[in-house]
Amino acid sequence: MIAGLTGQLDEKAPSRIILDVHGVGYEIFIPLSTYFALPHLHETLSLKIYTHLRDTAIQLFGFLTPMEKEAFVLLTGISGVGGKLALSILSTLSVPDLRSTIQSNDVEKLVTVPGIGKKSAGRIVLELKDKVSRLQTADSSGSAPLQTTLADQVQEDAVSALANLGYRPREVHEAVKQAGRNRQLSLADLIRETLKELTRT
Repeated sequence: MIAGLTGQLDEKAPSRIILDVHGVGYEIFIPLSTYFALPHLHETLSLKIYTHLRDTAIQLFGFLTPMEKEAFVLLTGISGVGGKLALSILSTLSVPDLRSTIQSNDVEKLVTVPGIGKKSAGRIVLELKDKVSRLQTADSSGSAPLQTTLADQVQEDAVSALANLGYRPREVHEAVKQAGRNRQLSLADLIRETLKELTRT
């Protein structure tokens, strides 16, 4: 099993990257928290890797911090929660937020994640209640804001990132406009503010 990779960042998008490791390009799926803290293209990057074996393929999921990876492992251990849904949860909630949400039985907050209904949210809270203590030392280093200002490209990136999470493009476009109105925000902050707008509706 691949547990970690270090290489050159060849491509990056809100949901995936290509990491060149000694001439081999690995496609790695990532949460938004990892995307926010990626270096520039062609710079060196190290990721914690979770290897998921399927009948027809091998999928790699990458994280900047051990706690993100641990949260992903806990989430995918729940029946009905696959890799894509686990990434969606970690893209919407930071690890500390996920921990506090489970500890406080806040099912409604989990329901704001695209793809999560009340039944699955209740199951996540129930099954992780006794395991969430593993995430006590989680940090938020993967959520550092990018030093980019609000511009057309930043808005497009925000829309793309949130559409990848399962939100409808029309709703996302309107929420991005509301979140960025009369303010200059980094991409990370714009997405966070847009998520707040989306969860209010």
